[in-house]
Amino acid sequence: MNKFYITTAIPYVNGRPHIGHTLEYFQADTIRRYRKKLGDETLLLSGADENALKNVQAAEKEGLPVQEFLDKYSKIWKDTYELVGVHLDVFQRGSDKEKHWPGVQKLWRLCEQNGDIYKKSYEGFYCVGCEAFKNEDELVDGLCPIHQKKPDKVSEENYFFKLSKYQEKLIELIESNAFKITPQNKRAEALSFIKQGLEDFSVSRSNERARGVGVPVPNDLNQKIYVWFDALNIYMTGIGFGWDEEKWKKWWPADIHVIGKDINRFHTVYWPAMLLSAGLPLPKQILIHGFVNAKGGEKFSKSLNNAPEPKEVIEKYGLEAVRYYMLSQVPIQEDHDFTFERFEEVYNADLANNLGNLVARIAKLCEQANFVKPETADTSHIIEAKEYSKALEEFRFNEAFAFIFEKVNALNLFIDKEKPWELIKNTDPRIKEVLAHAVDEIQEIASLLEPFLPETAEKIQKQFEGSEIKALPPLFPRI
Repeated sequence: MNKFYITTAIPYVNGRPHIGHTLEYFQADTIRRYRKKLGDETLLLSGADENALKNVQAAEKEGLPVQEFLDKYSKIWKDTYELVGVHLDVFQRGSDKEKHWPGVQKLWRLCEQNGDIYKKSYEGFYCVGCEAFKNEDELVDGLCPIHQKKPDKVSEENYFFKLSKYQEKLIELIESNAFKITPQNKRAEALSFIKQGLEDFSVSRSNERARGVGVPVPNDLNQKIYVWFDALNIYMTGIGFGWDEEKWKKWWPADIHVIGKDINRFHTVYWPAMLLSAGLPLPKQILIHGFVNAKGGEKFSKSLNNAPEPKEVIEKYGLEAVRYYMLSQVPIQEDHDFTFERFEEVYNADLANNLGNLVARIAKLCEQANFVKPETADTSHIIEAKEYSKALEEFRFNEAFAFIFEKVNALNLFIDKEKPWELIKNTDPRIKEVLAHAVDEIQEIASLLEPFLPETAEKIQKQFEGSEIKALPPLFPRI
């Protein structure tokens, strides 16, 4: 059995998840379900980036001790995965001194032994939102373009990592696809950034600026390890790095990191450079999706009251409808504007009127005809569909859905052409042949839906697996 190790991004836990976050969760879960269908042993990991200054500030704002704040919000993020039907095998927290801190210090020491960590005084513009220093040319009118805030001017002595040393090696790895970045537009962004010239970056903070959180720098009690050496390492510490070598060797390297476009640079430049320095294997692939925004491309924001929580949308429309929308409507390389109007339009057209109506039609016809499936019928439905498989393997989820809905449309046309209701009325023996084909096709459609809409696929399979087929309430009642 092959292993397939998938991760999602490690979020700061200074706020709550919004509906846009579910895109990444559903993408990762679909990849996992597909790999399991192929027979792989899979592991899905996420976690919480807790050793960040923005978490300290958020805790102070809420009037909670930092650890209590971290416990509260890490649980909210972890529980959101279960809410959206995505089971995590590991949720690794950054404040875990037993299973995270030893691996963080181990990675630091490996890079230090290779001569890639040094100390120097530094002055620069620091964006707390990004947890990153910004060059002046990265700012727009003096503001961080992502958070629309003026960065703090910071001056202190820190440890730095020799990122510049790995510039040519990174270009070679990315251009040869030995280190794969998908999609192409995000790969081009990473290469463009590297070719502009890499600068060494800060990998520690003073205790004063860290405000009491963070993993101590080995042999320097005055400094804490900076967020990128820390949070990115959750991908390894969560599977044993620094505390269970055998487990880590089984699962590492990651087969795929699934992340958002705002953290492209940290995963395609900083992370592989750190691993090269430490002499450790690189992840095989980085999958980078765009943003799900509010209407008109406006960023989801709690202060603007435009960021619906996943629970709100799921309770209104159902989990499978949310999964369908995110996976079918958001191409991997693009941003997407989420509106309830568009959601309802897609729901009615695709799920209620098309797929749901087709399932209901066929079941009702089978019941009316007292149709009994032939004993020789194949119910395994392992589908050999190269176009579908290729789309899934290249993370073109919307195109895989398009393939499935071509089959839905073709089956609807078949029903309209054969008019089985007339065959039933006229007791025409051909009804058995027509319904046998329709049931076989609907079971194939259910099999293809499994990685995307697991509950819907299971309901369809159960409805059509027995010898007697009965009509049931609609899968997706029309809005």
